[in-house]
Amino acid sequence: MSGTSSGSTSSGGTPSGGPAGARDRDGEGRARNARPRDGLGRPLPYDADGVPRQPEGVVRTPPETVAEAQALLEAGKPFHAHEVFEDAWKSGPQGERALWRGLAQLAVGLTHAARGNVTGGARLLRRGAGAVEEWVADTGALTPYGMDASGVVAWARELADGVESGAAGVVDAAERAPRLRRDGL
Repeated sequence: MSGTSSGSTSSGGTPSGGPAGARDRDGEGRARNARPRDGLGRPLPYDADGVPRQPEGVVRTPPETVAEAQALLEAGKPFHAHEVFEDAWKSGPQGERALWRGLAQLAVGLTHAARGNVTGGARLLRRGAGAVEEWVADTGALTPYGMDASGVVAWARELADGVESGAAGVVDAAERAPRLRRDGL
């Protein structure tokens, strides 16, 4: 066998198992890893069944963003929730970008903690908490879009401390998911 691909492609026009060293590309030619991913966003072998990815570049209202991210967090998919927050960060008003970026960092911090990356998980949880806290201080918005900002910040710092000390043990992303809103909606 010459090492060439069988010619099959996955959706988006990317090779499903190209030759060693070849880069997966999306329909517009941008480098994009086509490997399926698990619920925590880790790449799986090309032929594995993975968790469907979140579509990128979706413009949602802020309440839709919060609701979708919460559902993904509760399902143990913080990597996917981070992508929802990232869409809001990139498409939202300039004055809210720091809020959404901070929430994306919190979701990635939970992702890393669940993957067993103690240092990266704790660091991102604290960075995200600091960003959300700073945004609240700058804007005075204590409950943006119904979110319990102070509760989310406290959750992140508590989890970061537990991950670093070992007290959190193996982090189950669904069990440790934050409640973004006080009312639970």
